[in-house]
Amino acid sequence: MKDNLMLIGEIAEFFGVSRKAIRLYEKKGILKPVEVDARNGYRYYSADQVRQLNALLELKALGFSLDEIKTVLDGEATRQQLLASLEKKRQAWQEALDTASYKMECLGNIIGNLRNFQGSAADIKDFTQMTDEERAWLLVKLVCVEDVRAQKTLSEALWL
Repeated sequence: MKDNLMLIGEIAEFFGVSRKAIRLYEKKGILKPVEVDARNGYRYYSADQVRQLNALLELKALGFSLDEIKTVLDGEATRQQLLASLEKKRQAWQEALDTASYKMECLGNIIGNLRNFQGSAADIKDFTQMTDEERAWLLVKLVCVEDVRAQKTLSEALWL
């Protein structure tokens, strides 16, 4: 370490990112080393830059693009713009959470249907022993399709 400065490899290891990623952040103008040794090309970073990298990685983990992060870290975004961006990301994560929750519920229903299925012996035989048509019909019986119209359309599509 040189006068309380950290090498690129040191901060890369500390944050669990590659040197290549840090060089990309430098190339994009987001994180510039405080000093570059002309003799060997070593990049040195100050404590402030380490905090910047920490903020960059947190924003990246929240779904911000590098261009958005640069705008924030460069101080180009007003407080209102930053709040709007954060709210937009929060809404996107809420939608992803809602979608994941719905999919988990659907999978739970299918698992329950499979565990409780009381079909004929032909319906219950091992999936690997079934024809494609038998497997498709069993899955139609097990998969919960709440909309009757969608179920009818699915049945019709299977007969095409």
